[in-house]
Amino acid sequence: RQDSGRGEPKTLWGSSEPRPPAAGPGQASPQQRTETLGFYESDRGRKKKRSLPDLSLLRFISAELTRGYFLEHNEAKYTERRERVYTCMRIPKELEKLMFFGIFLCLDAFLYVFTLLPLRVFLAMFRFITLPCYGLRDRRLLQPAQVCDILKGVILVICYFMMHYVDYSMMYHLIRGQSVIKLYIIYNMLEVADRLISSFGQDILDALYWTATEPKERKRAHIGVIPHFFMAVLYVFLHAILIMVQATTLNVAFNSHNKSLLTIMMSNNFVEIKGSVFKKFEKNNLFQMSNSDIKERFTNYVLLLIVCLRNMEQFSWNPDHLWVLFPDVCMVVASEIAVDIVKHAFITKFNDITADVYSEYRASLAFDLVSSRQKNAYTDYSDSVSRRMGFIPLPLAVLLIRVVTSSIKVQGVLAYVCVVLFYCGLISLKVLNSIVLLGKSCQYVKEAKMEEKLFNPVLTATPGKPAGKQQGTFKSTQGISTDENGSTSVTNQPVHQKENMPSLLVTSNSDQFLTTPDGEEKDISQDSSELKHRSAKKDLLEIDRFTICGNRID
Repeated sequence: RQDSGRGEPKTLWGSSEPRPPAAGPGQASPQQRTETLGFYESDRGRKKKRSLPDLSLLRFISAELTRGYFLEHNEAKYTERRERVYTCMRIPKELEKLMFFGIFLCLDAFLYVFTLLPLRVFLAMFRFITLPCYGLRDRRLLQPAQVCDILKGVILVICYFMMHYVDYSMMYHLIRGQSVIKLYIIYNMLEVADRLISSFGQDILDALYWTATEPKERKRAHIGVIPHFFMAVLYVFLHAILIMVQATTLNVAFNSHNKSLLTIMMSNNFVEIKGSVFKKFEKNNLFQMSNSDIKERFTNYVLLLIVCLRNMEQFSWNPDHLWVLFPDVCMVVASEIAVDIVKHAFITKFNDITADVYSEYRASLAFDLVSSRQKNAYTDYSDSVSRRMGFIPLPLAVLLIRVVTSSIKVQGVLAYVCVVLFYCGLISLKVLNSIVLLGKSCQYVKEAKMEEKLFNPVLTATPGKPAGKQQGTFKSTQGISTDENGSTSVTNQPVHQKENMPSLLVTSNSDQFLTTPDGEEKDISQDSSELKHRSAKKDLLEIDRFTICGNRID
């Protein structure tokens, strides 16, 4: 029917809504569905009413107290967390073993300057004087090692006499008159300057040694031995003055009444943690940092010795004053050890580096010592330590000799006898230290399975291409990263032929300090397309203190 007013069709129920469709065969009618829905809703309401008393505060607290979970469902994650904790617990032991070995390596190179170097210079001068008696059997007047020894001795003597024109007392009072903030800034600047001048100083010394011993038949492209010698003398003198200012600043901090400067200088070590632990490190970068920490700790020990000598001289060598200095010395040493442990623990944690890597670092340092003792070694061990750790013993030795000679007065025959006995004691200590280090180094090299590297010849250069561009890979049995450039380790020994020695000295990769030739990278990318998107990995034996590796130089 049609509605008279609106003209809209109406349903049987009197509304304008469409009529529900009829139920098909086997389906419930709309009325039946409505009744069923109402039944379920009423049943749900009864269940809700029945469960409301169960959601009480007491039931919630009971559920929170008795709720359980299963850690074994994520076993890999928690196992990794536990291994990280164990790694952090192992870091102090492994790090101190590396530090202990490295400090004795630095001590061996440092004692060499006072003990064996004067004797080697005397033998070289004796050979040079008596050479006409034996005739010119060789084209060389002196062997290359003897020339380097004489140069080191002459530089040491000249710089020692130049240091007499530097007034230590005037420098002490000049620094003491400055404010605490100025001294803190000065000490930080001295640390940065020491690292920069060390990196350039070893290049100067190496350039002098090679210029003085370069074969005559080779084409010489240098400015001469004399300019290189004066540059080396100037470097050692300036570096010795720099270390003297560091020692004087530390002495002022020890003698200050409120110890505020000493506290600020010690807090500077903890600032080093902030600048290191939150940066990405690889194995090679950590190796550089470890060598730097070894050198820094040994240098601090020598600086503390200088401070104690100067203070004992001012108090007429009163033994009671030594116990006054002892707490401050222990505090400085303890803070240095604590900072190194915390820094290395968090670096290894954040970069997923195991504690076993310090054993590899120790084996690399031991390999340097063993290879330098071979008959056909191409570098002196003290120079190898200088390149590896950045520790150059000549400036520190000049300063220590200057301080000792000015603090201790030698008068009388008995005093000179004591000096001779002391020198014999230093020689005995040097020989004993060298024997123990050599035995331990052989043990570490054997444990790392690196003996075969001692007898592998260095790859010679092909015509038109340097030796560093030779193809092929050299794999280490220890699992150390392989050099993709195809060059062997820097500590591999040269072959016995004399005609190959000049080329080996020129193309050795041990002298790559602050720069890497761009041409080598381009040649590698042209030779192999697989190396275009991969960064070159360096063997630990090819990483020295001043080599760019990864993203930083510490």
